[in-house]
Amino acid sequence: MSLILRRPQLRGVLVSIIRNTSSTSNNDTPNNVAPNNDAPNFDMPNPFEKERVQCILCKSGVPVDYKNVRLLSQFQSAYTGRIYGRHITGLCKKQQEIVEGEIIKAQVAGLMGGYLKHTDFLDDPVLYDLDNPIRPHRF
Repeated sequence: MSLILRRPQLRGVLVSIIRNTSSTSNNDTPNNVAPNNDAPNFDMPNPFEKERVQCILCKSGVPVDYKNVRLLSQFQSAYTGRIYGRHITGLCKKQQEIVEGEIIKAQVAGLMGGYLKHTDFLDDPVLYDLDNPIRPHRF
């Protein structure tokens, strides 16, 4: 074999022989294979697939606006005016950023207080549990 590779006139012939044999080896499967009729003909959803978790705003499709003070006050502390974090509210990153921006916009416009929640909104239903955060957090 070493003699064949040393001769330049035989090197091209040897390469073409190797290419022809490798291309025919891939096509050795018979074309007369019968299709499997036992296979089901419908698409079945995976029964073990977990349901995609969505935040409450994405799930309900409620648009967040700075004029909707009642909704925005749900994400703000009643006594300190602090905006709750994602690990407490359970919002996705996109919605949390939108809510924070709209709260600041509502405070600048004078629709929301900066430190205290309006007393009309204190009895609103709670969207999340403050004592048990949805996501773990280091604090």
